[in-house]
Amino acid sequence: MSGHNKWSQIKHKKAKEDGKRGQAFTKLIKEITEAAREGGGDPDGNPRLRFLLEKGRDVNMPIDNATRAIKRGTGELPGVSYIPLTYEGYGPYGMAVIIETLTDNKNRTVASLRHLCTTKGGSLGETGSVSWMFEKMGVIHGSGAVTEDQLLELLIDFSIHDIKVEDNSFAVFCDPKSVDQVRTAIKNGGLLVESAEFEWVPKTTVALADEQAEQAIGFLSAIQDLEDVRNVYANLA
Repeated sequence: MSGHNKWSQIKHKKAKEDGKRGQAFTKLIKEITEAAREGGGDPDGNPRLRFLLEKGRDVNMPIDNATRAIKRGTGELPGVSYIPLTYEGYGPYGMAVIIETLTDNKNRTVASLRHLCTTKGGSLGETGSVSWMFEKMGVIHGSGAVTEDQLLELLIDFSIHDIKVEDNSFAVFCDPKSVDQVRTAIKNGGLLVESAEFEWVPKTTVALADEQAEQAIGFLSAIQDLEDVRNVYANLA
């Protein structure tokens, strides 16, 4: 399984940098609102919400902001309703792309995506046009001095699909249903968990020449920066 491809590594690094600069702030508030709407406002019973609140603390989000976002999600406060939508298509050089969005205005989101695709060499496709090339998995990114064998031993009680270790960082791929348990086991093992998400992982990847790959990554990065976009996945090697 390809798993930890070039774009996933760049996107993860970019997310950490954006968080430090506060650029992910608005997106995180929207995510908290949506998580509370879907799973309730109690973090103890809503693993997704619990992790988002931890991310909020990491970027110094005031607790009042998070509380208001939760109450908007549960309906205790008036607010905008966000709709999760997924788009599929292609980037430069035929690269397959899946785009997850969270929006209060579908027309605005589609228009932004189409405009960006037109100007940067991509195109939107029909539902199902590329998703068959991917598999939905739980993916935990983290850091710490650890080997693949040590992670396997730590997670022996779980169904782990793959583990990637590079320098001082790692990625663990698991059944989506066990993300929270695997995340907890990794934290209890003394390692830093930086994200725990459901991701579209490419079954196979396409390799591009350096100049082509640079253009493809620029395309993906520009999409990721759009206000309504939650995540972008690609089969770039």
